[in-house]
Amino acid sequence: MAENGTAYSPEEKLELIKRNLQEVLGEDRITPIIKERDLKIYWGTATTGRPHVAYFVAMSKVADFLHAGCEVTILFADLHAYLDNMKAPWSLLQLREKYYEAIIKAMLKSINVPLEKLKFVKGTDFQLSKEYTLDVYRLSSLVTEHDARKAGAEVVKQVQHPLLSGLLYPGLQALDEEYLKVDAQFGGVDQRKIFTYAEKYLPHLGYTKRIHFMNPMVPGLTGSKMSSSEEDSKIDLLDTAAQVKKKLKMAFCEPGNITENGLLSFCKHVLYPITCKEGFTVVRKEEFGGNVTYKKFQELEDAFAKEVMNSNKIKKPGQAGGQTEEAIVPSRLDLRVGKITKVEKHPDADSLYVETVDLGNGDERTVVSGLAGLVPMEDLQDRLGVFLCNLKPQKMRGIESKAMLMCASVAEPRAVEPLNPPEGSAPGERVFFEEHESGKPDEELKPKKKVWEQLQPDLRTNSDCVAEWQGNIMKTKLGNVTCKSLKSSPIK
Repeated sequence: MAENGTAYSPEEKLELIKRNLQEVLGEDRITPIIKERDLKIYWGTATTGRPHVAYFVAMSKVADFLHAGCEVTILFADLHAYLDNMKAPWSLLQLREKYYEAIIKAMLKSINVPLEKLKFVKGTDFQLSKEYTLDVYRLSSLVTEHDARKAGAEVVKQVQHPLLSGLLYPGLQALDEEYLKVDAQFGGVDQRKIFTYAEKYLPHLGYTKRIHFMNPMVPGLTGSKMSSSEEDSKIDLLDTAAQVKKKLKMAFCEPGNITENGLLSFCKHVLYPITCKEGFTVVRKEEFGGNVTYKKFQELEDAFAKEVMNSNKIKKPGQAGGQTEEAIVPSRLDLRVGKITKVEKHPDADSLYVETVDLGNGDERTVVSGLAGLVPMEDLQDRLGVFLCNLKPQKMRGIESKAMLMCASVAEPRAVEPLNPPEGSAPGERVFFEEHESGKPDEELKPKKKVWEQLQPDLRTNSDCVAEWQGNIMKTKLGNVTCKSLKSSPIK
């Protein structure tokens, strides 16, 4: 049924089924089936890591299939996940399957996809049966090591001395087509070798050759394939707004490059088919020409290819020399190494410490920090830290705080760790960010301009506990600023 409730003709169903696919094997077999009954399709995903935003590419096609009246099976390939170089231990598989099902249902519901003809199946529900196991042995008597390794080259982790499990992987995926009783399998174009393997060998077992639908591979944010194992290449479905903003700002988006552009590909395969019914609007300030809407993806791609999406910046009326507002960059923060020479409880607040801090060159300040109950006082005494020194002084329960101790912080479970300057640092040394070494800090960060409030959401530790702003490392002349153990955590 169409989204407005009217029935599609076989020709309209075929067009919807094929939309945005890169390749179809066995296209001539589709129309005879959909003239008689609903097409049966399966899409499999190995439960090896957390689903990320690129899953919406596959889900947008699943949406097309369901709108075209197809019966869709989503296979949680738990056995495949274990066989793929044992990325997923058995103890995690059951929990991962529940998480995958919840995430995928939520994704489909968020884009208004009917779920009546959708079902979920676990691989181990049928792959451990006597019949399936015998077919694995039958297939192994026909397939050479060369063919098995070649078939899995794009999807199975490749090592110099592969495990036998990885060689079994393509055969299991081929047999799934028969045991799920489907007409077609859907996957990325990276699975083409497995699909042609299935077309070659299933008939040798007396089974029907299936149709194969292939999505193009959407580049990740770094320009290569979006991968669960490469953190910066993907947007995780559980990422915070600040994390998404940071990753988008770091994304590879070379002007004019339309072939290795994950942002453009996501627009084509997800946003336009699902949400951009009225077009895609690029929001721009007036000095850049104002907002512009592209009704069709081809218009958006052409504008990006010709590098005309952003107009040259023009000065506002009455703005001398075309000067613009000051950029919100981290070089405006006065960050310095400081030494805590004294620490005591706040007399009127159980959650606060009052610290005396040596910031070098005779600059000694009082700093109030909300660390009581989170960091022992003895851990702060005589330690070096990173201090933000140009915030407007603020009274905290009657005591004026004239700087802020920078800490990595997580809410669940609650944990806070002060940042650590490199070994050998001394009070007063400047703390800066890569790519932003030059520039003079503001004398004082004016509250109305909210400079700190705009910079702080992009301050985080990375997976190595190194402090960063939008991927640019925080450091001193002696090396990187770190924290003890909090990875990928906000810095406040």
